[in-house]
Amino acid sequence: MLTLVASVVIFGLLIFFHELGHFLVAKKVGIGVIEFAIGFGPRLVRREVGETTYSLRAFPLGGFVRLVGEEPDDDSDEEVNFQKKSVWQRFSVIAAGPLMNFLLAILLFSLIYFAYLGVPVYSSTAIGELLPDAVAEEAGLLSGDRILSIAGQEVGDWHELVALIHANPEREIQIVYERNNETRTVLVTPQRDAETGDGRIGIGAETRMYALLPAIRMGVEHTVWFIRFIATSMVQMISGRMAPDVVGPVGIISLVGEVAQTGMMNLLSLAAIISLNLGFLNLLPIPALDGSRLMFLALEGLRGRPVDPQKESFIHFVGFTLLILLMIVIAYQDLVRLNIFN
Repeated sequence: MLTLVASVVIFGLLIFFHELGHFLVAKKVGIGVIEFAIGFGPRLVRREVGETTYSLRAFPLGGFVRLVGEEPDDDSDEEVNFQKKSVWQRFSVIAAGPLMNFLLAILLFSLIYFAYLGVPVYSSTAIGELLPDAVAEEAGLLSGDRILSIAGQEVGDWHELVALIHANPEREIQIVYERNNETRTVLVTPQRDAETGDGRIGIGAETRMYALLPAIRMGVEHTVWFIRFIATSMVQMISGRMAPDVVGPVGIISLVGEVAQTGMMNLLSLAAIISLNLGFLNLLPIPALDGSRLMFLALEGLRGRPVDPQKESFIHFVGFTLLILLMIVIAYQDLVRLNIFN
């Protein structure tokens, strides 16, 4: 039951934000919205507000925003017709979906820093966290100790502190610190990190909880890092330097169930990562996805005239068919991986 509830909530949240992006920008540029739906299949809930029908459908793994004039042969009122709007306006409507997935990731990561992890206070030299059995703990340092100098050099913030420790791997250094208004001294030998070669003693910066603006900043930084990681991984998979590792809805639902049992923070983090992957995937120029539609709009802007609507529709149809087949294959692989057939 936990897996089902968590999966419905997460997929619903991702889809809602994605479609909300299309919806809000369409309304902003004056395009008529016929329906805003979460899910596919029969309608469970339906409400009409003005020109738009809002609906919740039976199967939550999807959603859509149906725009006036979205079909090439729709000759509706020009003022609200999608096809009659400028290239930039149509481009903005399509791009808003994936961009809202990035925004959702920022919000989720920010919430994690705001309410669960706290924000590192780099302006301070007070120790926050100590890794168990690391050099600092063995030397007797405690959380809350404020470091005054390292290897004879005074430190004014956490960045200076870290730089001096990194610069002295496997060398005994003196650390002067303050505890309960008393100045103390200890000798430590930073261990060399196997990957970077930097010195490490196993300490983390002090953190501050419920700091809104710093938490948002950390959320943005975390999101940018993950986007770079996803892009790099994609390039490595395409170039053959990394084995493809693709998980479909079945695998994601299983993963959501496992993570949900470990706590809300991990579940929020997983939701943010899935949202980033969804946004990034939708920006790729794959037929039937937003990225392909953006590519056709960019081509129209460069040529000064649109691609033949029938040809574009055919390309999207073929792409959609291939995507469905690919999803079936991935779903089968997920079921095999989960030993469903044993």
